[in-house]
Amino acid sequence: MRTVSFILKRALHSIFVLLGLSVVIFTISRVMPGDPARMAVGSRAPQWVVDNIREQMHLNDPLPVQYFYWLTDALHGDFGISLVTRRDVAQDIREFFPATLELALFAGVMMGVLGITLGTISARHKDKWVDNVVRIFSYLGVVTPSFVFAIIFLLVFGYVLDWFPTMGRLSDSLSRPPVVTGLMTVDALLAGDLAVFWDAVHHLVLPATALAMGGIAQEARITRSTMSDNLMKDYIGAERALGVPERVIMGKFLLKPSLIPTISILGLDFAATMSNAFLVELIFVWPGLSRYGINAMLRKDLNAIAAVIMVLGVVFILVNILVDLVVGQLDPRIRLSAGRSE
Repeated sequence: MRTVSFILKRALHSIFVLLGLSVVIFTISRVMPGDPARMAVGSRAPQWVVDNIREQMHLNDPLPVQYFYWLTDALHGDFGISLVTRRDVAQDIREFFPATLELALFAGVMMGVLGITLGTISARHKDKWVDNVVRIFSYLGVVTPSFVFAIIFLLVFGYVLDWFPTMGRLSDSLSRPPVVTGLMTVDALLAGDLAVFWDAVHHLVLPATALAMGGIAQEARITRSTMSDNLMKDYIGAERALGVPERVIMGKFLLKPSLIPTISILGLDFAATMSNAFLVELIFVWPGLSRYGINAMLRKDLNAIAAVIMVLGVVFILVNILVDLVVGQLDPRIRLSAGRSE
């Protein structure tokens, strides 16, 4: 019951957060320089065409009236027509979101597995050469943008070594499986097509790794720091005094409490990849939501901009709720304090 109450409370708070986000992004998109109607039809279109588009989008009305029309339609799942693709924005979101989600999921798995593993190894061999190597990697990973890794991986592993494909989600020689989830790998498995599955994974390796490098370094650094601090705790000294093997101490008694800060940052890093992937998607010609969103901003596609930002806002909220639930399972004290606050 406490978990259900917590989720309901967070969902209620999230409604107000999303309303505030919608007001901010709607206002910013409307006050940006340039006439979206003119940008949509081009400089040679007659003025009456521009006037019709402005009338359809309520651009001649006061800003609060525009927001009211937009919010009413958005609550019914109608985000309007994209001025770039000439399709329903909701349809564009359904088409492009799964590609970015799949990319972020693979990057998130890499960040969690490799980051925690490297951080654990570094903490176990503190102040030794292994620790120094991991720390150097962490510093480089944190300060280097993901698009730099994307370019390096593209040139080295895509063109020089020719190990991985350099663009798209699937090879031209293969047919896409029936769309069920929109995730290419999952749909391939559901269709029982292993050739398409492995080809899709092959296409994911370079962009997902480039996107995950910063998160891997961040998680490794935080895990190493937290585990190093916990190694000095009294209960670890007691376990060692009782003759418990170091391997058991690291894996059973030390790792779980040390993962709380790492899981919190991992959740934020995963959500951030959804919005920060636009350069990686551009480099690898990945047909995802981030690439769609940045093109919408460059073309001042108001409906698409607002919809993309709102979708990313929902992702951040859902990830934060999930992280709080996981952290509560890792540390009973957090569950108890949450119960008392209720």
